[in-house]
Amino acid sequence: MARTITVGLDGSSESRAAAEWAAREATLRQVPVRLVHVWQPVPEPMAQAPLLGAETHQHWSERIPRDAAEGLRLRHPGVEVITEQRAGAPAEVLLEASRDAELLVLGSRALSGLTGFLVGSVGQSVVARAKVPVVLVRAGEQAADEHMKDPAGIPSAATGFRPVVLGLDTGNPDDTVLSFAFDEARRREATLTVVAGWNLPPSYVYSLAAGVDPREEMSRERAAALTEVLRPWREKYPDVEVTEASRLGSPANHLIDAARDASLVVVGRRVRRSPVGIHIGAVTHAVMHHATAPVAVVAHD
Repeated sequence: MARTITVGLDGSSESRAAAEWAAREATLRQVPVRLVHVWQPVPEPMAQAPLLGAETHQHWSERIPRDAAEGLRLRHPGVEVITEQRAGAPAEVLLEASRDAELLVLGSRALSGLTGFLVGSVGQSVVARAKVPVVLVRAGEQAADEHMKDPAGIPSAATGFRPVVLGLDTGNPDDTVLSFAFDEARRREATLTVVAGWNLPPSYVYSLAAGVDPREEMSRERAAALTEVLRPWREKYPDVEVTEASRLGSPANHLIDAARDASLVVVGRRVRRSPVGIHIGAVTHAVMHHATAPVAVVAHD
């Protein structure tokens, strides 16, 4: 099967936002969008109900991908849109569908107030197990949200893209994650902001007790380490403008702050070999739930 951007579609506002994001990304990548709707047959007792028989339920289920595809084709005439309907457990179906995809795109629902976004059990299971990058898009996400404001201060899809933000662990950088982030920045002709947050070691308190404050020296060392990691990538992608941000404090908090002005946030997820449990990582988990921009989770060894 040809490479596609696959979207998990369930008819919700968040899945529709995910489909719109996928169509915009497909324009940048010049690949089709595949809308995958997971249909779960009605249990036999419900199928006997006069107002919700199995055929009626299937009819309305079939409308979800069909109507979504028609809308995408109208709004994105240059993008090929494919629909597919499968029966089964949603997480398993989406994981199977993602095997031939360049990306898998899912929606996340906004929570009340400023507490963040909800990535449900299906989304978390897929993120934790998918081999391809998974992009999470919040409900209400629009094209203008990914672009800089125009001269009048109004968000506009006609302006340049906001920066792509990459969360990087300088002690364990991964080529797969770095390559994905640089490629996304190059496609958007956007700045790549690389954020490396770090915390003081436990021995810091002993240094203070001895009258020595090592923070300034450690800050220089951490900044130098970030520069060294990015040096070959700057050479490989000379057309990508890179901004380095080595900051003392919680890596997750720094990434969430940077996401407010980003078009996309890229984080890694180490592949776990354990057959039980969901393993995503504390920083990635926090960014998934609290970043306001779309989040790409890239699996790596």
